[in-house]
Amino acid sequence: MYFLHTPRFFRWIFPFKTWGISSNDSVYLTFDDGPEPEVTTWVLAFLAKHEIKATFFLIGKNLEEHPAFLKRILEHGHAVGNHTMQHEHGLKTPLKRYLSSVDSTSKLLKSTLFRPPYGRISPLKTWFLLRKYRIVMWSWLSYDFDSTCDMETILKSASKIKPGSILVFHDSPKAFERLKQLLPEVVRILQEKGLKFKILPD
Repeated sequence: MYFLHTPRFFRWIFPFKTWGISSNDSVYLTFDDGPEPEVTTWVLAFLAKHEIKATFFLIGKNLEEHPAFLKRILEHGHAVGNHTMQHEHGLKTPLKRYLSSVDSTSKLLKSTLFRPPYGRISPLKTWFLLRKYRIVMWSWLSYDFDSTCDMETILKSASKIKPGSILVFHDSPKAFERLKQLLPEVVRILQEKGLKFKILPD
C-alpha cells in the first residue's frame, strides 16, 4: 500500500513534528538526498525556469563532496535543511551516533530544519532533536524513487494536494528518471489550481 498523502493519524500520534504549514494559497516543495551534481543541477534549472522556490534537505557527506552546491542553492533563493551525515536510519542507528551525525551536518549548512531519512526516528531521538531543530515530515510523498508505484496513481493523488502541504521529491540518481517526468506534471497541476510555492520557514 502506498501512502502518498500522509494519514491524519500520523499527525495525531506525532504532533510535535511538522507535517504541513498553515496557508491558504501555497505549498512547500522539498527535495531530499542531495546534492548530486547531475540531478541537483537539473532541479535548480527547472525551478529557475518556472520561478519556483523550494527547500533542499541535504546529506552531509554529499555536501562535503560537492560543497559548491550549497552556495548555488542559496543564491537561487531556496532554503536548506539537514538530512543527517550519511542518511542514517533513525530507528537503527545508536542515539549518540545519530545525534552526532545531525549536528555535524548542521555545521555545514547552518539550518534548524531537520528531516529524518526514511521518515523514521525514535521518540527518544525526537525528544533530543526538538531542543534545537524543527523536525519536518511531509503531507505528500511523490514516490519518485519507487518504480512499482505507477505514474497515473501519483498524478491522480497530486490533484488532491491542499494548500499548506509539504511535498517530497528526491534529487538523487535513483529517482532522477521518474523525477524528470513527475516534477513538471505535479507543478503544472498545482499551478493550475492557483497554488504558489514557498520555502519552509527556518
